[in-house]
Amino acid sequence: MKIKLLFIGRLQADVFHEALMQYIKKINYYFSFEQVVLPYLKSSKSLSQDEQKKLEGEQILKKISANDYIVLLDEKGKQFSSIEFSSFVQQQVNVSCKNIVFIIGGAYGFSREVYQRKNQTISLSKMTFPHIMARLIFAEQLYRACTILNNEPYHHE
Repeated sequence: MKIKLLFIGRLQADVFHEALMQYIKKINYYFSFEQVVLPYLKSSKSLSQDEQKKLEGEQILKKISANDYIVLLDEKGKQFSSIEFSSFVQQQVNVSCKNIVFIIGGAYGFSREVYQRKNQTISLSKMTFPHIMARLIFAEQLYRACTILNNEPYHHE
C-alpha cells in the first residue's frame, strides 16, 4: 500500500519544508509515502472562485486512479484524535491494498466533482492553516499514527 499527499501549491525551501521532509523520511520507514504537487493555476486572479475550484478539481482528478481511496483534508470534515486517526489508517491498511490519497485543495476548497469522488473527509482542525503548515501538521500526525500502530514511545496518552 502507498500513501500519497496530493496538494495544490509549490514546494518551498523554508523551515516548514525542512521539517516536512524530516517527517516524510520517518513515514517512509513504515509506508511508501510521496507528495504530489499540483502547481497553482496561472492567471488565477482573473478567475472566479468557482472557476478556480473547477480547474483545480480537473487537475486533482487527473492525478488519482479509480481504485485510490480518496481522503479530502477539509475544514468541514470529521475530526479525529491522534489515536482515532491511527485506527483510521489501520482500517484502510486492513481492508484494502489500494493507495490512500490525502488531498489538500486550493485556497477556496474543492470542486463539486472532487467532493463526489472522495471516500472520506477529514479535518485537521477547525482553524485555518497556510498550506505548508497543513502539510506539516498532516505529516506529523501520519508519523504519530505509525508510531502508535507500532507501539513505539512517540505518542504519550
